[in-house]
Amino acid sequence: MKIQYLGQNCFLFTYNGKNILTDPFYNFGKEESGFDISAQNIDYVLITHAHGDHTADVKEVLQHHPEAAVIGQPEICGYFAHPNSIDINFGGSAKIDDLKISMVPASHTSSFPDGTYGGEPCGYIFRFPGKNIYFAGDTGVIADMALFPQLFGNIDLAVLPIGAHYTMCARTASFAAAELLKTKKVIGCHFDTFPPIKINHEEAKELFAERNIDFALPQLGEEFEI
Repeated sequence: MKIQYLGQNCFLFTYNGKNILTDPFYNFGKEESGFDISAQNIDYVLITHAHGDHTADVKEVLQHHPEAAVIGQPEICGYFAHPNSIDINFGGSAKIDDLKISMVPASHTSSFPDGTYGGEPCGYIFRFPGKNIYFAGDTGVIADMALFPQLFGNIDLAVLPIGAHYTMCARTASFAAAELLKTKKVIGCHFDTFPPIKINHEEAKELFAERNIDFALPQLGEEFEI
């Protein structure tokens, strides 16, 4: 699986030729990332919650790629009223070939910029042969994280918010990774986009290094493989 960071909680996951765009908010940093939605092939749009910094570019994605399927809670799918939607809820999963994407809880809030209720926030576990990725969405530390390795198996990679103010900070995220998720690899997200979530990069790296976790603070447009 290839993972490209596009800013905030927006990533492009590519698996077996299928492209999954998460929490579309790529326009904010597209000058640096070089991401051009019109030049992409988007098969799925995966949404964790309704806040504007996670849904701002959904309509543009669907204008360019009307065949793409929206994956999210019923309230999210209902809001966009896209004819090709896969509405799931906690305990449910979406299947894409041999990739299973399971919805798990998050601790946050969720409403659209116009005030419409957006359901409850969530994260996802990506499961494919031999690998499990935890895509946390916006969240604080929750006890449920300790259950994920037991329910789904070893967490090979966790994508965690680290910007504080609205989500976990690097300190609490490093604790969650080491003590609850039992993962050895983390990609940070939801940092530096706005003044309240500006972070000290060196301090964040040190916190994860102290727990022997392979930690990446991605640059816009940077790609990873697992």
